[in-house]
Amino acid sequence: MHLSNCFNLFLLQSISLIYLAKFPTCCFCTNGKAKFIGELVVPVAPFDQKCGREAWTVAFAPNGSYFAWSQGHRIVRLIPLAKCLKSFSVGKAGESTNASSPGCLSRQNSGGGQVIPAADEPREHTIDCGDTVWGLAFGSSVPEKQSRCVNIEWHRFRFGQDQLLLATGLNNGRIKIWDVYTGKLLLNLMDHTDVVRDLTFAPDGSLVLVSASRDKTLRVWDLKDDGNMVKVLRGHQNWVYCSAFSPDSSILCSVGAGKAVFLWNMDKYTVMGKLEGHHNDVVSCEFSPDGALLATASYDTRVIVWDHHKGTVLLELGHLFPAPSPIFAGGANDRWVRSVSFCPDGRHIASVTDDRLVRFWSIEERAPQAIASLSNGLCCAFSAEGSVLAAGTRDGAVRFWECPRSVGSLQHMSRMSLRRVMSTQQVEALAIPTPLRDYLTYKVI
Repeated sequence: MHLSNCFNLFLLQSISLIYLAKFPTCCFCTNGKAKFIGELVVPVAPFDQKCGREAWTVAFAPNGSYFAWSQGHRIVRLIPLAKCLKSFSVGKAGESTNASSPGCLSRQNSGGGQVIPAADEPREHTIDCGDTVWGLAFGSSVPEKQSRCVNIEWHRFRFGQDQLLLATGLNNGRIKIWDVYTGKLLLNLMDHTDVVRDLTFAPDGSLVLVSASRDKTLRVWDLKDDGNMVKVLRGHQNWVYCSAFSPDSSILCSVGAGKAVFLWNMDKYTVMGKLEGHHNDVVSCEFSPDGALLATASYDTRVIVWDHHKGTVLLELGHLFPAPSPIFAGGANDRWVRSVSFCPDGRHIASVTDDRLVRFWSIEERAPQAIASLSNGLCCAFSAEGSVLAAGTRDGAVRFWECPRSVGSLQHMSRMSLRRVMSTQQVEALAIPTPLRDYLTYKVI
């Protein structure tokens, strides 16, 4: 069957499912409080300084095998995720619990001795990065995705199908690449002149890495070409805080100081556009799993959900009521949003703010559907399957919550399937009823 005919058939089936689906979208089945399941705690020395203990970043491996966090003082911990979650359930049963948080197992020995795993089990690693760690990112290789540097036949590293890497961005501007399974240093990338604040791998398995820095630039690295720097992306006038790839790796969003939200074409390495709407520094961003939406978090007390294809605001999630004036939102307030993360189900968002709360939102609601207490929160991330949320704090600890469970409608799953391959403009060009078009373009939220 011709490729275009296959796509037309897929399109017809998806639209038919949306028409025929009668199942309502289920909301969180909770009483409004997220379920706390465990905590990883860093042991504190008698004269330990508070400065330098921050857990600026937490990350889950895309295959669900590992969890990593920067626990402060140059140290990154790599823990097999299944082992970590199992230890929490053991604590829940009453064998060993944290007195301050009943029902969870606190890893008070996270800086000490390790239990030797069996030969076929993932191993726990403690990595000394040599300087304060600001950014973390997992990257996995797909062999058929070749290096962009096609003229070079020899490479120092040949990454296999099961290769899993961890990139760490440091205070001195360096980026170190580690083998997750062995804990060994593979590459040391040096070109930034200031703090590497954030790192993100292209999700297509190409091992293309983008680093965001306080030197006002983003840099594109090709790890399949032994870490060669491909391009410097310039445009930000101030610090760059965060960057994120779209699911198809074709678009990069970068955010930073001065209300900046940039969209980059990653085939041409050019600016596609800028999104305007925030009133303060923008510090976090992430695309929805289908690539149709973009969430950005700002010190202006808001998370904005965008249709980045058209540059329009679809939803504003406010953390201060009544909504502050632009002048107040642009200054120092106690509702700075530190981090935002999109759940893999495509319907829920988590945010961390300075008001000591983690909020779980639905894109169909303007009020949080569940909340949890979190003092001095800095970052958050969902696990690969979306069942767990982890958040890092200023004292180097990480807290975990079981994400409030919900069942997505057949309509929403069909919409996600369609939006993975079609932009907003392509959907709007379809000869379909207006209500269906609005649903497919997320205007109904």
